Amino acid sequence: MSQTANDPNRKSWITVPADSDFPIQNIPFGVFLTRDDVITIGTRIGNTAIDLGALHQLGYFRDIPLTDDIFLQDTLNDFISDGKKTWRLVRNCIASLFDKNNQELQNNAEHRKIVLFDLDEIEMQLPVQIGDYTDFYSSKEHATNVGSMFRDPNNALLPNWLHVPVGYHGRSSTIVPSGIPIHRPMGQTLPQDSETPVFGPSKLVDFELEMAFITTDANQLGEPIPVDEAEDYIFGMVLFNDWSARDIQKWEYVPLGPFLAKNFASSISPWIVTLDALEPFRVESPKQEPTPLEYLQYSGKKSFDIHLEVDLTSENNPPQTISKSNFKYLYWNMSQQLAHHTVNGCKVNSGDMMGSGTISGTTKDSYGSMLELTWKGENPIELSDGSKRKFIEDGDTITLRGYCKNKDVRIGFGEVSNKLLPTFNSKKRK
Repeated sequence: MSQTANDPNRKSWITVPADSDFPIQNIPFGVFLTRDDVITIGTRIGNTAIDLGALHQLGYFRDIPLTDDIFLQDTLNDFISDGKKTWRLVRNCIASLFDKNNQELQNNAEHRKIVLFDLDEIEMQLPVQIGDYTDFYSSKEHATNVGSMFRDPNNALLPNWLHVPVGYHGRSSTIVPSGIPIHRPMGQTLPQDSETPVFGPSKLVDFELEMAFITTDANQLGEPIPVDEAEDYIFGMVLFNDWSARDIQKWEYVPLGPFLAKNFASSISPWIVTLDALEPFRVESPKQEPTPLEYLQYSGKKSFDIHLEVDLTSENNPPQTISKSNFKYLYWNMSQQLAHHTVNGCKVNSGDMMGSGTISGTTKDSYGSMLELTWKGENPIELSDGSKRKFIEDGDTITLRGYCKNKDVRIGFGEVSNKLLPTFNSKKRK
């Protein structure tokens, strides 16, 4: 089925600002609360949100076999379960409907009033009910940096790293959308030169620049997904900040890996950008040596040229870009991650989320965490007012942005932005 929604020459009758992340070629999917306090599934063109539930009720998807309530839900899970054919039909229909040459909705003022919203009239929600969340560790540069800090720099990568996409099972209950503040976590840490741990607030809260992909119902229990079929089961991608507490992590991660240092909060951008929309931006993945085992060997281009940026904003400083990276740096791509995740027969469901792991490049300004940017705090970042940051302080806001761009079109993810608050005060709740 052709992807007519991706036509780079298509223009919308909805105004799209220059360098918008959301031209008519994007058509992401999200969930929002309307001005009438109704939760609906929607999309976005420029700075206009579109109520897909209302569009469906008004008959604009009449040629697509959809259930009556498919867009009248508070998550995208059922729509995602319908599969790639349905996603593509819906995107193509939306692109046609909002094309400047299509008069059907454009000239119907009554219907436009029902389905169109300014962004300040809506409140974005978590777009999917995330049943399971897995976080990978797929940036060779990041893994090498961390291994160099805490182990032998000459043997920074563990023996399995170049053979297997390393990952761990995270906590889906603490994944939140952009705008939700994050509290500094409590936990055990081991002070330097001490043999006894202490309990208290983490002193080394960090961000992790990641992206994540959302799956559809992919397989039966016991059924592996072949690497070259994996993308058929990936709905789309979001920006992902996997907040971390480095001092808690250092004490707890041996022998079973991250726990409290990671499960206190992760945040995502609210609009899911489909792989179809990203199609024009495919690139080769990094060369893999040694050659992976056969089940991880793939054909074609499996990565995407997605520019990534991180801003730090403090109470006394305007936004300051502290990192610029790119999704294409990842050593293990999404197809390999999903193939490995299921090679043992693990079942994957609609709405499951897979994090990429921190995305770092080869240069210091492309590192994807404060741990690397400041090299364990040894080289603090200086802000515009002269203050310095080793890690994230209370009151700081971290904002991740991502976009693809070629000579024809820019496709972006918007942003995920969250403020770090002090440790939760249970007395205020009473």
